Amino acid sequence: MDNQQLLNRITQQLKPASNVSKTPAGEVAAQADAPQPNVEQKEAINQVFELFRFNYHNQFLKAFPDYDTLIMGKRLWSRLLLEYSGEVIMRAAEKAVKDSKFLPTVHDVVSRCDRANVLGLPDVHAAYMEACRAPSPKKEYPWSHPAVYFAGRASDWFFLANSPESKALPVFQRNYELLLERVQNGEQLDIDLPAALPQHSEVPLPKEEQQRRLQTLKQQL
Repeated sequence: MDNQQLLNRITQQLKPASNVSKTPAGEVAAQADAPQPNVEQKEAINQVFELFRFNYHNQFLKAFPDYDTLIMGKRLWSRLLLEYSGEVIMRAAEKAVKDSKFLPTVHDVVSRCDRANVLGLPDVHAAYMEACRAPSPKKEYPWSHPAVYFAGRASDWFFLANSPESKALPVFQRNYELLLERVQNGEQLDIDLPAALPQHSEVPLPKEEQQRRLQTLKQQL
């Protein structure tokens, strides 16, 4: 076999491998259409990686030994943490650092990205139980946070009190998580309490005076 024939055979063998390695056009388009992290989220991911570099220097360099690996890692984290705000991501990463002497994985951070926990509110189930057990009048109950009250009101108090947890909890959870997003975005939730009753009620009029005023009113009519 001459050199030209050998070259042709090698070329034929390489063509399938080359075709397999290419990303299909559909996948490229799908990646382009996928949601992208905003500026705040990108900055949070950069800060998280710097936090890890400082606290887990050797482990960090072993996990991300070069620039390309580092960029791939940041892209993966950005995609998996896309539903959380930059603030939530940073607080979750800081919690992960406090909890572990080993370099946290993205799963470790995601597991700590519970909005209620990060924001200092009760978790979904605790909030649900509070809403179910709170006596009436609801507005006057000392709620752990107004978000629990508003989630209960949006879910309907009667529905919560008379439905099994398997049916009521998902409804409450959806309303509660929507409120958590509002709190996370800086909205202040306040419960408008009814005006307090006067400490001293007026002394009722004597019976004779009541009858006299009633008679006067009849005459005016």
